[in-house]
Amino acid sequence: MDMAWLIPVLIVVALVVIVGVYLWATYNSLVALNVRVDEAWSDITVQLKRRADLLPNLIETVKGYAAHEKAVFENVTRARAETLSAGSPGEAGVAEGHMQQALKSLFAVAEAYPQLQASQNFLQLQQSVVDTEDKIQASRRFYNGGVRELNTKIKVFPNNMFARSLGFHEREFFEVTGGAAIAEPPRIQF
Repeated sequence: MDMAWLIPVLIVVALVVIVGVYLWATYNSLVALNVRVDEAWSDITVQLKRRADLLPNLIETVKGYAAHEKAVFENVTRARAETLSAGSPGEAGVAEGHMQQALKSLFAVAEAYPQLQASQNFLQLQQSVVDTEDKIQASRRFYNGGVRELNTKIKVFPNNMFARSLGFHEREFFEVTGGAAIAEPPRIQF
């Protein structure tokens, strides 16, 4: 009995098993990265909402001392609404640029009023905004790191041949538009 046919069959079976294990492992890692990016985006939206919830109280506190600064309050309110309605990282990046500019203006107004700077309520709100800004930045770094990892995994060969057909697509980074908005963050003095 000739067993010469058995070696090619075993080689083909081994190749099929190797390809199958590779596809299985790659699919699972893409799913895990996709979930991590979704979770990171959720963290960002939680922090953006937290900041948006703090802003009305902050505006009211500053208004008590500087009611005539109507344009500043309107800009912050507009930026807040834009942040809350952002549906994608690109829209959120634009909204974040506007928010940073609006917060700069609001804190600049607050600096002109020593009584406001001494207000315990204002100081607590200001500290909460600062903490939230730090959390937004940390969440943004985590999200962008996950997006970078996912996008790289989708683009590299041989994954690029089948990742899109399995429903995996590159994700958008959360980048603040208008580099000047984050190059010089809001100055907050205590």
